[in-house]
Amino acid sequence: MVDINCDMGEAFSIYRCGDDEGLMPLVTLANVACGFHASDPSVMASTVALAKRHGVEVGAHPSLPDREGFGRREMKLGRGELTAAVLYQVGALTAFLQAEGMELHHVKAHGSLYGMAARDEEVAAAIADAADVFDVPLMGMAGTVHEKVWGGRDAGFISEYYADLDYRPDGSLIITRTHDAFDPETSAAGALRAVTEGVTTAVDGTEIPVRADCVCVHSDTPNAVELATAVRDALRPHLS
Repeated sequence: MVDINCDMGEAFSIYRCGDDEGLMPLVTLANVACGFHASDPSVMASTVALAKRHGVEVGAHPSLPDREGFGRREMKLGRGELTAAVLYQVGALTAFLQAEGMELHHVKAHGSLYGMAARDEEVAAAIADAADVFDVPLMGMAGTVHEKVWGGRDAGFISEYYADLDYRPDGSLIITRTHDAFDPETSAAGALRAVTEGVTTAVDGTEIPVRADCVCVHSDTPNAVELATAVRDALRPHLS
C-alpha cells in the first residue's frame, strides 16, 4: 500500500503559502514545517489541528536555518550543529502534536537539507542522530545516500516518489527555488507507474528505477489541489 504526502504548514505570520485546507483531505501524510524555512507557532498549531480533523498523520519537516531562502539554499553546518537544529525543530512540532493527542509519524528533511543528505553521508547521519531521539522513520529517496544511511535504522525508512518534480538521469531531483505547475494527468500516470512498475522517466527520456512507499505533492506547486486530486484518483486502489 502507498501513502500520499504533502509538505504543509509553510505559511508565516500573515503570509500564506499553499492551500492546506484544500490539500489535507487528499493526502494521508502531512510533512509540517517547523519554523526554520517557514511556519511559526500559530501556523504549526493550526496545521496539526487541521491534520487531526482529517485523520492525516503528521511528520516533521525540518530545514536548514534559511527562512529568507525558504530552505532551498545550501549551507555548511557541522554534524553536531545540524543535529541540534533538527532536534530543535522536531521537538517544537512534537509539542503541538502532544497538545492534540497525536504522535509524530516520521521526519522528512526539507529542500536543500534533503538534497544534501541524498549525497553526503555526514549530513544524512546528522539527521538520523536527531530522528533516533524520537524513534520514528526517516523519509527519503531509494538508491541514494538516504537509503544507504537510513535504510538500516530500526525505526524504518520510507521511500518517496515526487509527482511534481523532474528527475535527472542519475535519479537525483531537479529542485528549483519556486515550483512550476505540472500537468495533473501526466503526473498521476507517472505516480501510478512509479508505484506499480518501480520506474519513472528522467528529463532526457531515459527510464530510471524508483521505489514509492509514498508519493509527494508540494503545497506550493501552483495547481497543487488539482494535481493531488488526480494522483489520489489514480492511486486509489493502492492507498493505505
